Amino acid sequence: MKSRLKLLGLVAVPALLAAAVPTAYAAGTPQPHSTRAAITGDVLKGLNQNATHTGNVAAGKRISVAISLAPRNDEALDTFVAKVSNPRSSSYGHYLTKRQFAARFGRTDAEIKQLKDYLRAQGLTVGTVHSGNLLVDASGTAAQLEKAFGTKLSTWKDTKSGRSFYANETAPTLPTAIASLVSDVSGLNNRAQLHHQAPSTVTPHNGPGGGYTPAQLKGGYNVSGTYTGSGQKIALLEFDGFQQSNITKYDTNYSLGSPTPTVQKVDGGSGSLGDGQVEVELDIEVLHAIAPKANVTVFEGPNSDAGEVDTYQAIVDSGIPTTSISWGAAESARTTSNINAVDAVFKAGAAEGLGFYAASGDDGSDDAGDGGTSVDYPASDPYVTGVGGTKLTVTSSNAWSKEVAWSGGGGGKSSVFKIPSWQTAVQKSAGGGYRQVPDVSAHANPSPGVSIYSQGSWSSVGGTSAAAPEWAAFAALYNQQAAAAGKANLGFANPALYTASGTGFHDITSGSNGDYSAATGWDFTTGWGSYNAATLASKLLG
Repeated sequence: MKSRLKLLGLVAVPALLAAAVPTAYAAGTPQPHSTRAAITGDVLKGLNQNATHTGNVAAGKRISVAISLAPRNDEALDTFVAKVSNPRSSSYGHYLTKRQFAARFGRTDAEIKQLKDYLRAQGLTVGTVHSGNLLVDASGTAAQLEKAFGTKLSTWKDTKSGRSFYANETAPTLPTAIASLVSDVSGLNNRAQLHHQAPSTVTPHNGPGGGYTPAQLKGGYNVSGTYTGSGQKIALLEFDGFQQSNITKYDTNYSLGSPTPTVQKVDGGSGSLGDGQVEVELDIEVLHAIAPKANVTVFEGPNSDAGEVDTYQAIVDSGIPTTSISWGAAESARTTSNINAVDAVFKAGAAEGLGFYAASGDDGSDDAGDGGTSVDYPASDPYVTGVGGTKLTVTSSNAWSKEVAWSGGGGGKSSVFKIPSWQTAVQKSAGGGYRQVPDVSAHANPSPGVSIYSQGSWSSVGGTSAAAPEWAAFAALYNQQAAAAGKANLGFANPALYTASGTGFHDITSGSNGDYSAATGWDFTTGWGSYNAATLASKLLG
């Protein structure tokens, strides 16, 4: 299915001004507009054109927000991540601890206190201040949020989908000294709903469903039986839940002996089981298929702007080195500041040695569905490895036979991020100087898809939601080998993957995703292609 969020490098963040610890903000003291500044980009575009105003949010409605702060010395952070992720740099693999990151790039305790004092003076409840000192949770009534952020919260009905939502009518404002620190206030609207990148319906079967088995996936991608992911950790970002009985059935059928997944609920979790259950169970079972002994933690959060930012931050807080992401949305479905907020979390993760693998979408070259070309977020984020889709064919002995681009695999150029330095060597004129997606790819074609057990039956499921965990599983296998060799984890993988220049990949040269066709080398349909686990790991290990 589909849906994503994000925006980083190309969006300007408010200049970081030196801010003194403020005098107390009295709850009843008016703040003249001249002393306030707007958080630019933190309002939905085309609201009046694409939705109908239906009223005002009830004053007593409680809403949670996540307030993102811009890193100190953001340019220095970019430079650090570039070096620590570049295999040709002497700094490669020398990642920061959470404490070191906070000390170098987080906001100071005095600045955090300044923000907290203001929020409390407006009647808001301040929640968690996350590691890194760059994200603060808060909650309050709609009336309190309107007062604190100088905006009006209204209710709307989407013209296309008919879905009701609420949104701030104008960009939020804050006292100037605080506004200079803040890059986004997530939670002031709930229009965007992330979608999972896998089919919404599946056909049940009595047997393993006709999809690829663990043996076929591992054989097709040359995964050695020596490496199982033992001792490694993988995180899953999810906005729905799963039933352990389905996972147990899958593991037992294939004699995998996988550890029971751990669940970490963020902001109360994702609620009751919904149609995303298939997605979550697909993600877990694909990881078990390829890296059966890895420890999987499922981070379940609310499907909202604030829930998304908090869930990504919880993953970074955990320090789990590899994350698979199968949820996203077209770049155009996000606000600029919200993309900046999520991007900042990915960047912090990269500095701390964490790698994120995101499905590129299942709508081909038109992720937004508007007849043009567009890409999915967060696969388009420069600090994320975007994973496209292929159709894999294996021999009777489960060896790789051939592979073509899957027609539904997302790919194209970002409309938000400029092309990162590690991608310029394969820059295409069609990219127009912007980030090119995907970086890599793996099996995603729904027929045959991947054999899974979900909601009490076997089925075959496809989509780039299958491809993302296929790559996250490889990263866990690589990290197991790197640990045995006394080397650093793969971390943010893109600079290393592009440095490999195609070595260790199955180069996919046929197939199309709509406006783009596969070709020799990197392309907009499959990136570098799928992995040959043994040869790619050998190349990356040097």
